[in-house]
Amino acid sequence: MSDFRLWHYDGRTAVRRHVVLVSTGDGRFLLEEPDSGWAGEPVAWSELTMIGTEGGRTAFGHRDMAGWRMGFSGQAPPEIAAQLPRGERYGRWIDRFGFWPAAGAFTIVAALVIWGVAEAPGVVAPMIPKAWENRMGDAMVGDFGGRFCRTPEGDAALRSLVARIDPKGEAREVALANIPIVNAVTLPGGRIILFDGLVQQAGSSDEVAGVLGHELGHVRHRDTLTGLVRQLGLSVVLGGFGGNAGGYLNGVLSLSYGRDAESAADSVAIDQMRAAAISPAGTAAFFERMGGKGEAGSAQQAMTWLSSHPLSVDRRKRFEQAMVKDARYHPALDATQWQALRSACKADPKVAKPWGQGF
Repeated sequence: MSDFRLWHYDGRTAVRRHVVLVSTGDGRFLLEEPDSGWAGEPVAWSELTMIGTEGGRTAFGHRDMAGWRMGFSGQAPPEIAAQLPRGERYGRWIDRFGFWPAAGAFTIVAALVIWGVAEAPGVVAPMIPKAWENRMGDAMVGDFGGRFCRTPEGDAALRSLVARIDPKGEAREVALANIPIVNAVTLPGGRIILFDGLVQQAGSSDEVAGVLGHELGHVRHRDTLTGLVRQLGLSVVLGGFGGNAGGYLNGVLSLSYGRDAESAADSVAIDQMRAAAISPAGTAAFFERMGGKGEAGSAQQAMTWLSSHPLSVDRRKRFEQAMVKDARYHPALDATQWQALRSACKADPKVAKPWGQGF
């Protein structure tokens, strides 16, 4: 048994464990926590993925288990370091040829395909490797200033909601943040963040399911990356924001995807809700309130949502018309799960205090 200590999350609970690594000699290893007697299941070295290294701290994930994390500070012993995967700095072929040659190649390709300012971002963005996009999203989100809400019941409810709307796991992560404004944001690299203000404003879990499905549409179509290329320019995106990734989070929050992108994201939401037997009526009601036809007190809160997700009567009607007569719909979450999700931020004793109306 190695006395090399690591921290570990098993992906099923929010418990942070301090573990030791035990090699089984068959290409796999075990993680054990001597203080509690806990032991994890065998994991193959080949199943690990590099998440990142920063400030002498290294973290790894598991390619088949969302939320599974393992990390340490300092240097790993040679026999362990030899087994750990090496991270891709930018992407496979980019690492092979180097950053500047790859950036030059992207510039040439972009010059050949750009025929107009409006069309260019939609053409260029899909050419950017997803590994690069993932790194951008990871750099932006960090731990969101410690404002991610984590409780066993709330985490379980959120996982249940995600499993129904995103059964194929297209989003790399869906999290709830202790921010009291009505919004949800899709970051580069398939990260979706729901704000607690949105959950509190929603009248039912079906409304949150519709918003989540809509954000999943932006993930599927890489709309955030397209918006960043349009807003910041290709050179800034390829250059990694000049080391100031966190400073561009406001830019992501204020992105407006345009009518076509919003319509396409709505299509994804409707399709995912139909497949999960969740009624689209709740989403239509949410759009109606956010459009200013609800209570007067919600109008100011709705502006954050409206700034990045412009609404229209046609969009609301589309969800209403997606209702199927005599269909057997089921709530996105049961009453207990819905309450657990809504109370997650208040119930988490470790979550940082919410931001105000800005960042």
